[in-house]
Amino acid sequence: MINYTIHTNINSNQWVTFVHGAGGSSAIWFKQIRDFQKEYNVLLLDLRGHGASQNTFKLVRKKYTFSGLASDIVEVLNYLIIEKSHFVGISLGTILIRQLAEMYPNRVQSMIMGGAILKMNFRSQILMLFGNIFKYVLPYLLLYRLFAFVIMPNKNHKQSRILFITEAKKLYQKEFIKWFKLTAEINPVLRWFRQVELNIPTLYIMGAEDYMFLPAVKKVVASHFKSSTLFVVQNSGHVVNVEQATIFNEEVLNFLKNKA
Repeated sequence: MINYTIHTNINSNQWVTFVHGAGGSSAIWFKQIRDFQKEYNVLLLDLRGHGASQNTFKLVRKKYTFSGLASDIVEVLNYLIIEKSHFVGISLGTILIRQLAEMYPNRVQSMIMGGAILKMNFRSQILMLFGNIFKYVLPYLLLYRLFAFVIMPNKNHKQSRILFITEAKKLYQKEFIKWFKLTAEINPVLRWFRQVELNIPTLYIMGAEDYMFLPAVKKVVASHFKSSTLFVVQNSGHVVNVEQATIFNEEVLNFLKNKA
């Protein structure tokens, strides 16, 4: 089972589960824990090969799938006897949350999608192609630094870049390759997500400078208007929960209180 950390609130019976992105860990939510624990029980996860789950599934030879990674999360919920949770994700973590909601909609009270990935634009497609060509040749940290600079290019994104690169250093090369191979199935998965609207309250919270992924989210929210809301945070890039933590926390907590 993947590693988890809980922060309980004896006055609440509701849970908020945080799901980080590829190359990160539960450490990226350090600016959220205090504010969210005041209102909810908090569950932090380290995905396969990340953070304190570094040695989890180390001997698994089968390729990783989005459904398999979502099942890892459900395994923790079952172990902790959490019937339902709100889910907060960042970057690739939002894909896992949506996959979990497809598989187990009764376990998801609401979805908060920070830096959501709903479509790979031309720049990201080129980036993935480059990574696939050189993933066995170049050290994974070199590739990851390149990805971090392309996705988070501005000066005010520096804190996010440093945090993600620091966490990525804990990965093994083979683990990075397993995760990178997920890109082979990402386009059909995202296409399905864009087409099908789930009856689950969803907040997309995006940085105004998240140039690679914000345009697609705007289009999806316009068509999924029954369940989805978009809030754009100014002066922020892809990792909005780090770069504008105060605004992120306020908007998400208000959403949970009023919509979920």
